[in-house]
This record gives sequence, C-alpha cells and structure tokens, in this order.
Amino acid sequence: MENVSVLHRVTRAPALPAFVATRVARFHNERVAIDWGGRHILRGRRPESGDLMLQSNDYLAIAGHPTIVEAQRDALAAGGLGMMMSALFQQDADQPLHRVEAELARAVGSEDGILAQSGFAANVGLLQSIAGERVPVYVDMLAHASLWEGIRSAGAKAVPVLHNDVGHLERQVLRHGPGVVVVDAVYSTNGSIAPLEAIANLSQAHGCVLVVDESHSLGTHGSRGEGLVASLGLNDRVHFITASLAKAYCSRAGFVACTSRFKDYFGCEALPAIFSSSLLTHELTGLSAAHRVIQTEGWRRQRLRQITRRVRAELTELGYPIADGTEQIVAFEAGQELLTGKVRDVMERHGVFGSVFSAPATTVNRSLLRLTLNAGMSDDDVSRLIEVCRVARDAMDVPAWSASRRARRDGEREVSTSEVA
Repeated sequence: MENVSVLHRVTRAPALPAFVATRVARFHNERVAIDWGGRHILRGRRPESGDLMLQSNDYLAIAGHPTIVEAQRDALAAGGLGMMMSALFQQDADQPLHRVEAELARAVGSEDGILAQSGFAANVGLLQSIAGERVPVYVDMLAHASLWEGIRSAGAKAVPVLHNDVGHLERQVLRHGPGVVVVDAVYSTNGSIAPLEAIANLSQAHGCVLVVDESHSLGTHGSRGEGLVASLGLNDRVHFITASLAKAYCSRAGFVACTSRFKDYFGCEALPAIFSSSLLTHELTGLSAAHRVIQTEGWRRQRLRQITRRVRAELTELGYPIADGTEQIVAFEAGQELLTGKVRDVMERHGVFGSVFSAPATTVNRSLLRLTLNAGMSDDDVSRLIEVCRVARDAMDVPAWSASRRARRDGEREVSTSEVA
C-alpha cells in the first residue's frame, strides 16, 4: 500500500503574550523548581516487570475480563463505531444508549438514568442543570473537583463544609438556606465513607436537593454492586446519584440516576450533554457486559473487602496514619509536595507504584501518594506491600507527614477532653 502520509516542516509557534507566558513561567520556576525540587512530581521511575501497580481504579480487576473484551470486539465487528452524534438526537427509546441507561438505573434503584462522556461531564452537567445563580451548594471539602467545577460553571454559590461533619453542614444550611448538598459516597483521596443516612435526613428536613457521587462505591459496595445509596435504602431521600464508570466498571463514561422527567430536561439544558458526542456502540456493549460481570461475580467484591481489611489493619499496626479512611483507597498523606515526591520515590525503589495527588486534586499542603487496592491482588502481593511498608517506613519519614501530625493533635485533644470529663 502506498504511503500517503505527508510530513510538514515543524514551525515554531508564536510567542505567548505576557498574561499567558507569566503563568507558564510561574509553573516551571515556582511549582517545579521549588515545590517539587526541580523534577516533575508525576514523573517517577519507569515500572518494570514484576512491580506492584496500585495506580488503577480497576477495583474489581475486570479490565481484561474475556466476556467484556469479546462483547466489545463483536460489537465493533458487527457495526463499526456506530453513529457520531450527540445523545440529544437519539430520542428512540429502543436505542442501545437508552437500554443501557435503563439497565444501570434499575441496578441502583432509580426510575431512569443518563449516560455521559465521563464522570466529570456528568457532575458538571448535573450541577449546571440544578444550581442556578446564587443558589447555595453545600460541598464537602474533599468532594471531587468535578463537583466544584459544576458549581463554578453554574454560577452558584459554593458553601464549603468540613469533611464528613454533619453538624457543620447543618449550621451552614441554617445560615444560607435551602440549596444543593453534594457529597462523595466514598472519597477518592482517602477512602473515607460519607455518613449518608444523616446527610440524607438533614437534606430532607431542610428542603435541600441531595447529590451523591458513587464513583468509588458503585460496583464495589452492596450485595450486587448497587452502591451505598441503594444498599442503605436511601433512594427515597437522594435526588441524584452520579458516578464515573471509569472505576469499577472500567468504561469511559459517566452516569446520572434520575427521573425520566428530569432526563428530558437535562438533555436540553446541560452543556456537556448537548455539545458532546454520545457513547459509541462498542462502548455501550462493553459497559453492559461489565455490568453483568459486576452483578454476578460477587466474589470480586468479597476479595476486595478481604484485601482492604488486611492491608488497613497491618498498616495501622505499623503506625501509618490512615485512620481517616476505611475503604480500598489508602492515602499516604505526606502533606508537602516535596515530601510526597520522596515517599513516591521510596515506594517505587521497592517496586510499589501508587499515584501522586497534589493541588488541585488536593488542598494545599495535603498532597499524598494514593494506593488503590484491587481484587486481582494475590496473597503474595498483599504480603509484599505490607513488607515494603514495614522496611521503608523510616525512609519515608512517616512522623513528619501532615496526616501524622493531625493524628497526634487529635489524640492530644481526646486525652484533654477525657481529663476534663
């Protein structure tokens, strides 16, 4: 076959004007050179064969599942990539898109559902649709960035709430009035669970809309992976469930559980829904296949829970300050970005790879190395992780971590309170 590719001469782009160039220079001269010690914080050692990779959100280890792979392959062979258009134009209820939406909605106990291009698009689009100008949106300090961006793009009023502090949430609602409450079911940076029942009761009592992001609990929690809202019986008090399906579902998509009436409104109101192309046929087929695997192979959830309990118990015994969380996401919160880079380097020298989270993924001075556990880890993998954490503890300077300092302060307050009592 004739090679028809044409190589064009590389031409230097025009110089950026000062208002952009200054920002770029600040990143390199301050963030990289000073905060990160002269090396990009996301560029560590290259993984080698045999290294333990704890970076993926594939919690149930289904990314290579033959049923899912074969379903996508067959769909591609049968129909190619499908129709390239916005979902807004796919109004026929028998479209594959709407069949999969209904399948997911039933699983989480909702009347209907919306598939978006990503969890980010789902959250931004939803908040654009429900939080108008000056509407207060009560947002947990550790809520995902997509929720914060949705508030900003809606022109709504962000009202921060201390993490998992229901008392603070109520004080804020009493001060600012009814609005929208947004929380993660399981928080992506430390693996903590939101007190959903208390939040749902409070939201209902004060006339608030409640949005629960189940990105890190859908598929992994509940008897069949239905997530925390459904498994706790809270559907009658939660207005919207959202999720990134790029976690347990291993699909490039987002989801919003809602009523059918709201779904029609969302499609004509949310900018990500209007101006982005729909999911493709093979993606929908793979998503549906992943859903069946998640529902039927419950042993994967059981295995993940077993691994999580063991790792958290052993690391706590070793003195790691991870008590903020309970789930499959384990945070090594060093705090300062330079120290987080050191923690990453030490772990990688021992063949364990996690993901560095720093601002804007975390608040300033709460950067961390995130280890995501998964059901595909063998007993030997788990033992290896624990042993690495045992031998590398001193090199990572665990007592200097911001999480360690916070744990010490909390312990001192508890002692002081008990002495007064």
